[in-house]
Amino acid sequence: MEGVDILLHERSKTQFDVDAMKIVWAGSRHAFEVSDRMARLVASDPAFQKDNRTRQGRKELFKNTLRKATYAWKRIVELRLTEEEAGRLRFFVDEPAFTDLHWGMFIPAIKGQGTEEQQQKWLPLAYKMQIIGCYAQTELGHGSNVQGLETTATFDPDKDEFIIHSPTLTSSKWWPGGLGKVATHAIVYARLITNGEEHGVHGFIVQLRSLDDHMPLPGITIGDIGMKFGNGAYNTMDNGVLTFDHFRIPRNQMLMRVLQVTREGKCVQSSVPRQLIYGTMVFVRQTIVADASSALSRAVCIATRYSAVRRQFGSQDGVETQVIDYKTQQNRLFPLLASAYAFRFVGEWLKWLYTDVTQRLQANDFSTLPEAHACTAGLKSVTTTATADAIEECRKLCGGHGYLCASGLPELFAVYVPACTYEGDNVVLLLQVARFLVKTASQLGSGKKPTGTTAYLGRVQDLMQCRCEVQTAEDWLKPSVMLEAFEARSARMCVDRAQNLNKFANPEDGFAELSADLVEVAVAHCQLIVVSNPNQETCDPGDIGNSANHEATTNEPNTYTFETISALSISGVWFIEKLQQDIPGNGVKQQLQSLCYIYALNLLHKHLGDFLSTGCITPKQASLANDQLRSLYSQIRPNAIALVDAFNYTDHYLGSVLGRYDGNVYPKLYEEAWKDPLNDSVVPDGYNEYIRPMLKQQLRNARL
Repeated sequence: MEGVDILLHERSKTQFDVDAMKIVWAGSRHAFEVSDRMARLVASDPAFQKDNRTRQGRKELFKNTLRKATYAWKRIVELRLTEEEAGRLRFFVDEPAFTDLHWGMFIPAIKGQGTEEQQQKWLPLAYKMQIIGCYAQTELGHGSNVQGLETTATFDPDKDEFIIHSPTLTSSKWWPGGLGKVATHAIVYARLITNGEEHGVHGFIVQLRSLDDHMPLPGITIGDIGMKFGNGAYNTMDNGVLTFDHFRIPRNQMLMRVLQVTREGKCVQSSVPRQLIYGTMVFVRQTIVADASSALSRAVCIATRYSAVRRQFGSQDGVETQVIDYKTQQNRLFPLLASAYAFRFVGEWLKWLYTDVTQRLQANDFSTLPEAHACTAGLKSVTTTATADAIEECRKLCGGHGYLCASGLPELFAVYVPACTYEGDNVVLLLQVARFLVKTASQLGSGKKPTGTTAYLGRVQDLMQCRCEVQTAEDWLKPSVMLEAFEARSARMCVDRAQNLNKFANPEDGFAELSADLVEVAVAHCQLIVVSNPNQETCDPGDIGNSANHEATTNEPNTYTFETISALSISGVWFIEKLQQDIPGNGVKQQLQSLCYIYALNLLHKHLGDFLSTGCITPKQASLANDQLRSLYSQIRPNAIALVDAFNYTDHYLGSVLGRYDGNVYPKLYEEAWKDPLNDSVVPDGYNEYIRPMLKQQLRNARL
C-alpha cells in the first residue's frame, strides 16, 4: 500500500481554497513561505530524524539532542538564515533543548533588563553562541512567588563585588532548562542586599562553567534534576539544580537598566522606568499562547486524520462507518479544531499587543500596563490549560492506538503539559486576573472608564439588564447576539463576585475565601477575549491588525492599539461589518465563520451553568444553541481533513503514524511495532532465568 493516499477521497470533498487558508493560518504569505521552507528543510535532512526518540535511554537521548541542536546551529550559520528563519527551523526540529532557553529567555532578559553597556558586552557573545545562557529564577522552595526567593546577592563594597549565596536547601535553583549540563552562564534572580538592607529580587549575569573545560566554577554546585514525565518528551532537556557557596561576581554583572548599585553600594533608580521590564513578560506570554495553538493544532491534525481513516461498526454493504461520521466523535473533536484556530488568532493579536505595549512603555505611557498584564496572564492560563486537556482528549479520540508512542500523542502531551506551570501557575495567574477585574469593577462608580479588553464593563448597567433575543437556532449566528451573551455573563459574574467581596471586613480574607469563585470570573473574562478577538481575525482578517488578508497582498502589518480594542468592544457592530467584507480564497470565510461559532457555542454549552445562573439566556435558548452546534458540525464535516491540512505540517513534524498525510496507517503501525528493542530477539532476555523455571515447575532452583 506504499504511496496510496487513503485520504484522497476526503480531500475531494473540500469546499474551500486550502492554499488560501494556509496563508490565513500562517499570518501572511511571507510567514507561510518561511515556515514551509524551513519545515521541508528539516524534514528532508536525515540528521533531524526523530523516529526512535521514545525508545532511547536518557544519556543516549540527551547526547542526540546535543548533536541535533549543534547541527541546527551549524546549518543556520552555513545557510546564513535570518533570525525569523532560524526560529522556524528550531521549531520544526521539534526537540526541547538548551537553545530554547538561550534564545527564548536568556537573550530577551539581557535585552530587556540590561544597560546599553551590558547589552554591547553580552549580546554579541550570546548571538554567536560563544556563551550559552539559561534563566535561573525558580527555586526548590519557591516558584510562582518570586518575592519569596531565598538566593541572596550581597554587595561587598571593599571588593566591588556581589556575593551570590544559597543560604538554605530550598534556595537551590531548580528546574531551569539548559542549566543541568550545558549552560555556561545564567540570569540568576536573587535578593539584592546592600549595606545590610534588602532591595527586592533582581537579575544577575553569572558565569557557571569554565569556557575551557566546562567544569563548574569554584563555589558552584550544579547538576540535572532527573527524569521527567513521559518517554522522550522533556527528557531531552537538562533541567538543572544549582547552588552557590558565597560565589563572587563583579558589580557590573547585575542587570542595571532600571536599578543601579553604585561603587559605594547605594541603590539609584535609573531614568528608565521600572515598568519597562514588563515588556519582556508580555513577550514571553504571547509566545506561550502561540505555542498553545501549535501544540493543539498538531494533536487535532493527528486525531482528525485518524478519525477519517478508522472505521468501526455500522456496516453497510460490508463497509463500516468512518469514526469521524459519528456525532459523538464530532462533538468531541470539532470544538478542539475550532479552538486551535481561535488560539492561533488570539496569539497573533497578542503579538500586536506586545508591540503596542512596548511602544507605550518607551514613551513613558504606563496607562495600559495593568490591563496588558491581566490580559496576557489570563490568556496564558486559559489557552495552556485548554490545550493540555485537548491533547489528552485527542489521544482518547484515537482509541487504543492513541496510547502507543507511535501515535505521537503521549509524547506531545508530556512535552506540552509543563506549560500549565512554567511562567506562572495557571490558577495563580487567574487569581491575578480576578484581582484586576474586581478592582476595575470597584472603580466604575468613580467615572474611570475601563479600557482595552475590559471596555465592556463600562456598559455594565446595560449588560446587567439585557435579555438574549434568540428565538431560533439560526439567531445564534448573529455576531451581536453571541458577543452580548458572553459580555453579559462575564460582567454579571464580575459584579456578583465584587459584591460578595464587599461583605468581608478584610478584603484579603474575602479574596482568600472566595478564590475559587474568582477564578471562574477570570476564566469567563478570558474566554470573552478569545471569542471576540479571533472573530476580529477570522471574520475578516483585513480590517484590523496584522491580518492575513492585508499581509497576503502587501506583507505590511497594520496597527492595532488599545484604543482600537476599546472601540471594538463597545459594540457588536464591528463584527457585523467585518462579516460583510471579503477574505481571499474561495470558501475560506465561510469555514472560519463556522469555526468561530463552534468555538463560542461549545464554550456556552460547557459553561451553561454560568449563562443560566446569571440570567444571560434561558434554558430554551440553550437548547437552540445546541441545535445550531450540531448543524455546524455537519457543515464542517466534509472540510475537516482540509482544515487540518491547512496547518501545513509535514509528517516529520507531526511525528505520528496515525496522523500521516496519506492516511496509510495500518501497514506503518505494523512496521513500527517491529522496531521495538524487545523484538530484537524472538526469545526474550530473561527467559531461562525466570520464565522457564516457572513453566517447568523449577522455581525452587531459580535465581530470583
